Amino acid sequence: MSKHDATANRIDLLQGTLDLLILQTLQWGPQHGHGIGQAIRISSQDALQVEHGSLYPALHRLESRGWLSSDWKMSEANRRAKYYKLTPQGKKQLLEEQSKWKQLVRAVARTMKPVQE
Repeated sequence: MSKHDATANRIDLLQGTLDLLILQTLQWGPQHGHGIGQAIRISSQDALQVEHGSLYPALHRLESRGWLSSDWKMSEANRRAKYYKLTPQGKKQLLEEQSKWKQLVRAVARTMKPVQE
């Protein structure tokens, strides 16, 4: 598969979806920004690739809302990295975002069905 084919198969994220994916990823434990992006890419089987220009502003936004907290630590590559983790408020928000996502999926699925006469 060429790089163009891989890019063409990526899915653009709906507004707010990135927040859900970040919260979902961090439910398994603290992670640095690059690791969060990699986890989303891997779990989506390369369909979703979050660019740093989108990821880091989202992380800062979620932290400012109190849904994440962060600490500077050494990464696996022995580099200083900011690790993010869910706060209790973030865990509650994750449940709300999951519920909203399920409602959206059901609504889209309903619109995809043929109209019954």
